[in-house]
This record gives sequence, C-alpha cells and structure tokens, in this order.
Amino acid sequence: MAPPKLAAMSFSFLGQARRLRCAAGWALALAFLTPWAGAQPVPADASALPPSVEAALQRAKVPREALSALVVEVEGRQPRLAHRADAPANPASVMKLVTTYAALDLLGPAFTWDTPVYLDAGPQGGSLRGNVYIKGQGDPKLVVERLWLLMRRLRAMGVEVILGDIVLDRSAFALPAHDPALFDGEPWRPYNAAPDALLLNYKAVSIGFVPDLAAGVARLRYEPPQAQVELPATVPLAAQGAACGDWRAGLRADFADPARIAFQGVYPAACGEREWSIAPADPGGYAARAVEGMWRELGGKLTGRVRDGKVPAGLASAFGSTSPPLSEVVRDINKYSNNVMTQQVFLTLGLQKAGAGSFDQARSVLAQWWRQRLGAAEMPVVDNGAGLSREARVSARALARMLQHAWASPVMPEFMASLPIAGVDGTLRRRQGQAAGFAHLKTGALRDVVALAGYVHAASGRRYVLVGFVNHPNASAARPALDALVDWAASDR
Repeated sequence: MAPPKLAAMSFSFLGQARRLRCAAGWALALAFLTPWAGAQPVPADASALPPSVEAALQRAKVPREALSALVVEVEGRQPRLAHRADAPANPASVMKLVTTYAALDLLGPAFTWDTPVYLDAGPQGGSLRGNVYIKGQGDPKLVVERLWLLMRRLRAMGVEVILGDIVLDRSAFALPAHDPALFDGEPWRPYNAAPDALLLNYKAVSIGFVPDLAAGVARLRYEPPQAQVELPATVPLAAQGAACGDWRAGLRADFADPARIAFQGVYPAACGEREWSIAPADPGGYAARAVEGMWRELGGKLTGRVRDGKVPAGLASAFGSTSPPLSEVVRDINKYSNNVMTQQVFLTLGLQKAGAGSFDQARSVLAQWWRQRLGAAEMPVVDNGAGLSREARVSARALARMLQHAWASPVMPEFMASLPIAGVDGTLRRRQGQAAGFAHLKTGALRDVVALAGYVHAASGRRYVLVGFVNHPNASAARPALDALVDWAASDR
C-alpha cells in the first residue's frame, strides 16, 4: 500500500490529468467552431472516390452524383475524402444521431423519466372508492414488464376493485393529429407509431404463435393483453410438411377493425415458435386497452372505465415508475433504430428545456443547441428528429462536424457505445468485411435513401469519422457502395 503522502500525490496527479484531458477535449471542440465548418478547399486526391466505391455504384446503376460522403480523422481538419460533402441530403434514420447526441449533452446520460400514479381516495376493504390517475411524462420505455409492475403495485396496496375510473393523463405532450398510414400506407407497422406522453410498449402488440401438433393448431398469446378486443386463441396449422416461407402472408391477417384481430389463413408448424409485433388499429385507444387488459389479467376489477383526463391540482402521487437512464434508452434507439423512442426523446427536449412537449419547441431547443455547440456548421432540418421523414436534410460535412464534436465531449463513451458495431450487433450484426468489429455506425434506410455515419477504427490505428448518404430511386441497390466506403476507410495503413 502506498504511503499516505504518496497516495495523496498520486490522487492529485490523476485528478489534474483528468482535468487537463477534459480541457484539451473541449479546446478541440471549440476549435471545431472555426471556418472548417463551412466548405473548404479539398485536395485533388480527396475528391476522387475510391475505385471500389465507383465500381459498386456502377453495378447498382446509381450515378456518383447521388452519393454524398466525407471521411476525416476524428481530430482532423483536412478530410481524407470529400465528395459532394456540402450537398444537403436525406439521412433517413442517421438523423437519430443528432437527436441522441443533443439529448445526452443537454439532459445528461443519467436522466430518467417518471410516470407517477395518483389515487383520489384510500383503499378500504379491498375497494378504492375513487379514481386512479396515471400521468405520462414521455417515458420512451414503459414496456409490458413495467406496466405489469405498475398495476401489480396497485394490487399490492390491497386494491381489488376500483369503484371509479382509471384516468390517463397524456397532457405533457402537445401533438398534431397522426395518420399511421400516411408515410408508407402500412399503418400496422410499429415503426409508424406516433409518440405519446403515455407511450405504452411502443403502441405495439406482440403476438406469439406456438404450434400444438396434437391439436392441429397454433396457440396464440398477446402482450400486453388488450381489453375490449376480440382476440383468436388459435389458428389452424398448415398441411403437414408445409415449409415456413412467408408465414405472415399465409396467416391472411386482418388488423383493420379496432375491436378484433382476425386470421383467415394457416400457420406452418415448420416455423416453430414465432413472434409478430404489430401496431393495432385505433392507436389513440391503445393505452386504455392495455391498462385495462393488464389490470383485469392481474385479477383487478373496474366498475368504471379507462379514459383520458388530467390529474386534479394538488393531488399527491401515491407511487410511480422510473425509466432506465437516458444512456440505455439512447443505446436502444441507435442499435435498433427505434423511431417512436427517438421522437419521445426529441419531444422531451422541448418539455425539459422549453416547458412544452411539442415538435416546434423541440426543434427550437435543438437549433439553439446546434448553434452553441457547432457554430457555423450548416444546421440540419430535423423534422421529427427520428429520420422517418421525407423532409429531413443534413449535409455530410455538417454531420461529420457534429460527430467530431461528440468525440471530444464528456458524453462520448455513452454516445459511442450506442452505435451498432459492424458484424457484431444491432442493425449491423450481419455486416462483414474488413471493418467487422472495427466500425461503430448508425444505419438509415427509406425508399430512395440509404445512409451510414459514425466512427471507423482503421488498420493504421487512426480513427475516422465517416458519413455516407445515397439519395436515388435505386438507392437500396447502392448499399454495397457504402460498405465499400467503410472497408476503404478501415483498410487505411
């Protein structure tokens, strides 16, 4: 064990080293606000696309003008590659990087959301002669398990019968009307779910299919349970020997009626156990159905109904639920590209920093943050903050500037850890090549858009920021071009 004086000197030295490292990082971040943020002269060799990228674009029949790309060292000022780097492009889900970094920087990695529960009467003899209020405050991860715990806590207080209503307070967010079919005509896709101050289980129902060969059916389970909805308990199994194939299409599902889910087809036993996550009709009524369904599944009774309303002024909360920290939420968002969770975080910026959970306030907060942190770098058009948008735009250069800034920030470890690792996890788990295990990249895809952005650890030991967007009707065929760009950056020696 070191003598006390030596230990104190060591502690002082380590503390000073940490302060110097932090100061150096922020000095680098401040240096990023110099004119590099605008268009800069690019050496001739940096403007030429790598041959492997050119060849991949040609095979995809996508013109080189459809690609915007920039590769630069994380602490560098001169890009290694800059191709149409100042052209605004649709980044698809890569826009999530802007929202999640801003949130980590403004709210802090340990930020959490609370969902308080209020009772306007005390339980007596197993009955609560009054209302139960649940106040949503934007929690992006109030999933089935946490809803179960919330309702179980009420049962543990001795409440068996609620002689009143369960009131859902969703007033923390001020949101426009939302048509889940508007974006791509597929309203049952969970990625089209709208944000909600009381977002339960991402507004999705998970349907489990379990083959029972002896009975000739697949038995169904639903999470969370849905009150007031007719749900089939089984579907017939397909003929013996039928291949799994496109089993969802074979079920011939009908999700159009809010009061029922129907299957008119069959399920192949060869598929084994499967899960299908869908966004049921009437998303506005989802929370009420889920809360009542969970309450009744736990043996609770309700004489009134589940309805929207507000918590009365002055009522103290009885208990509540606290979300995982923002660092964990951001990891879920970026690893798996969750749209509605991103919008919850985006709206929370408006609620926490401007006092209003609206898209306008969220955009205002993010714009102010961008100006303070990135100065002259061209501001993105963030729209809903998630990238599920035809209007969102950002240039490769501006996004690269932000990624460099993030690299020098105190929240870099949390931000970096949220990105999918090539060939390892998240949306890049199947991505192989020279960069497998050496690239942390957020992916993005829409009709007419493919995108990648993040960090690449090259063979030389250098770390690069890489941004690549393809905006073209045949963009999906150009994924190999972005893969080639990543491998080219990783192979630098």
